[in-house]
Amino acid sequence: MKTFIPKPKDIHRGWVLIDAEGQRLGRLATRVATILRGKHRPTFTPLLDTGDFVVIVNADKVALTGRKLEQKTYYHHTGYPGGMRFTPVKRVLEDNPERVLRKAVWGMLPKGPLGRRLIGKLKIYAGPKHPHAAQKPEAIAV
Repeated sequence: MKTFIPKPKDIHRGWVLIDAEGQRLGRLATRVATILRGKHRPTFTPLLDTGDFVVIVNADKVALTGRKLEQKTYYHHTGYPGGMRFTPVKRVLEDNPERVLRKAVWGMLPKGPLGRRLIGKLKIYAGPKHPHAAQKPEAIAV
């Protein structure tokens, strides 16, 4: 049996709207990564982008379980000696809640050119409004 490789005319990308209010961060991120990747379709191919565009609203109301608000930290290195910088997730949620969701989803996507193309199809907004009404996104429950 040969592997099915969809042609560009066989790939149909839709738009999906997800409300993040009250959703758990990790479970929401896995569902979003699945939709972006296209694993929910029978035409899924690991080396192609066959997924949908995803619009997430109310990113500032995403839930973290346990004591993650106090204990979880994001870190990066400046490139200089002693340049490790730590930021608690509580401050990131207050300043830029979109970054928390984007970082969680990015961790679940493949790294490289395909992953960068997939993360570009993710649109995250802190409030309930978004500018993608013309695309008629289909609201789904996660």
